[in-house]
Amino acid sequence: MPGTHHEESHFTASAAVRDVVIGMADGLTVPFALAAGISGAVAASANAARLVVTAGLAEIAAGSIAMGLGGYLAAKTDSEHYESEREREYRETIELPHVETEEVAKVFREYGLSDLQMAPVVSAICSNQNSWVDFMMRFELGLEPPDPRRANRSALTIAASYVVGGLIPLAPYMILGNVIIALWYSIAITVVALAVFGFGKARFTGISPWKGASQTVITGGLAAAAAFGLARLIS
Repeated sequence: MPGTHHEESHFTASAAVRDVVIGMADGLTVPFALAAGISGAVAASANAARLVVTAGLAEIAAGSIAMGLGGYLAAKTDSEHYESEREREYRETIELPHVETEEVAKVFREYGLSDLQMAPVVSAICSNQNSWVDFMMRFELGLEPPDPRRANRSALTIAASYVVGGLIPLAPYMILGNVIIALWYSIAITVVALAVFGFGKARFTGISPWKGASQTVITGGLAAAAAFGLARLIS
């Protein structure tokens, strides 16, 4: 009987998607809320649309830099933590080999292997220090080797996503002269963008796409409504 060909498909770009989600989510909601809030405060001004655009662009520039820097520092911290733990594991395999060997055995024991079954496997792993340390990093500590280019990629991806997301709610103010009309267009465009973004994000995270879309729309809408209401109240 011929064997059935089995091909597995796994999503392997989770880190990049996470960075896009972080940047795009904040890019859509923060400038949107800021623009809505300023619209409520300066609606009577002759240069209202220009003021909203100026403030919005300034926020996008500052926000993208701050978010990108945060992503860079987070990735660098993960890398430094991994290297620190790896050095510690190397020392322990030299200074406490019996303890570390027992920790390898414990991993296999948790999978239901008997001492007789796992003895040759444990011996093979512990005979090579690099393999031994790699095994402990992955199965004892749950740490995977970080991508050395991760920090730069994360910073650029988050910053770029923030800029793209931020320009969406700001676009109507750049095109239209009337700030109130621009506000309504901004609301409509941003709601659609939030829904599409939430729908797509949900497809990657495994939740209901419609639930993801509604969550992002509600979050962005509440942020904008709060900012608009506070600005109107203060003004």
